[in-house]
Amino acid sequence: MNYIYIGDIVNTHGIKGEVRILSHFKFKSSVFIKGTSLYIGKDKVKLVINSYRKHKVYDMVTFVGINDINDVLEYKGEPVYIDRNEVHIDGVLNEDLIDMSVYGNDSFVGRVTDILNNGLYDILIIENENNRNLVPNIDEFVLNIDLDNKRIDINMIEGLINEN
Repeated sequence: MNYIYIGDIVNTHGIKGEVRILSHFKFKSSVFIKGTSLYIGKDKVKLVINSYRKHKVYDMVTFVGINDINDVLEYKGEPVYIDRNEVHIDGVLNEDLIDMSVYGNDSFVGRVTDILNNGLYDILIIENENNRNLVPNIDEFVLNIDLDNKRIDINMIEGLINEN
């Protein structure tokens, strides 16, 4: 199985087993669908979505066969995952970008070692033997992502990359 982290169960809601999930996952519309399996906690307990709704900043979910708050209390604070092989996602996941080679004007800049989220967009952490650079993962900076060749081309604007 190929687990992808999508958020955390931060609390319960009401007495009928509904949970609040705080998620910054980009492809929520492909995941939060009735019948989709979510995997909860370090043991990856499989639960199937029965219903979904949006409430403020939370993704509200009930699970098949769970109708009582006491049955979901144990999941409070637990991470939530999906199995990538079970969900069809149109787009590039952050997990796909890790360890990709980054080039600017056909010159090697480094490899993506991690990705941060600042609430508005993702930031690629690109490292080489000398430097660590932060590049926003937005169209103005990231020109092309080639998953087959594990290559990212960026717009080398002045001051974006520390060349010292």
